[in-house]
Amino acid sequence: MKHYISLQKIEIDHLTEDEQIEYYGKDILESENFQASDENVQHGTVSVREHSLDVARASIRISKFFRLRARRRELIRGALLHDYFLYDWHVPAGEGEERKLHGFYHPGVALRNAKKEFFLTKREQDIIKKHMWPLTLIPPRYKESWVVTAADKYCSLRETLHLRKGRFEDKIKEIRKHGEGKKS
Repeated sequence: MKHYISLQKIEIDHLTEDEQIEYYGKDILESENFQASDENVQHGTVSVREHSLDVARASIRISKFFRLRARRRELIRGALLHDYFLYDWHVPAGEGEERKLHGFYHPGVALRNAKKEFFLTKREQDIIKKHMWPLTLIPPRYKESWVVTAADKYCSLRETLHLRKGRFEDKIKEIRKHGEGKKS
């Protein structure tokens, strides 16, 4: 435990954001489901995987900017798993699935999925469950949850307004090009 505490306090801030994410989230980053989330669009042209990584980076930046004594490990892991719903919410749901109100329901789906694969602390669970506040009604309990909630809103806005280009940019341009050609 002493090694963890000394690394937390001394060395973590000297690592880049991506190195911190790798250090605390290696098991998540390497998981099959997390990697598969790169095939699902989140907002605009950004995949769910790209979005989750962006939210983790933004969460680190916000935490450092405001000099919050946030638990970096839980902050990063919660950010990586906050949208772990494992489906493309743009595709109509199959029988028995509810996707029309994705914004309201996906935090619970993400939490259930994450719990199946990873041990989650109470803070990590709170981050995942409440990141869509105020849609979730009950506000976040921990500062880490508030930070991820804010980072998610910031990243989502950038993606939706196409200020952040993602891996689907070329694919969507191609679809639009072919769609316009059919209208003529």
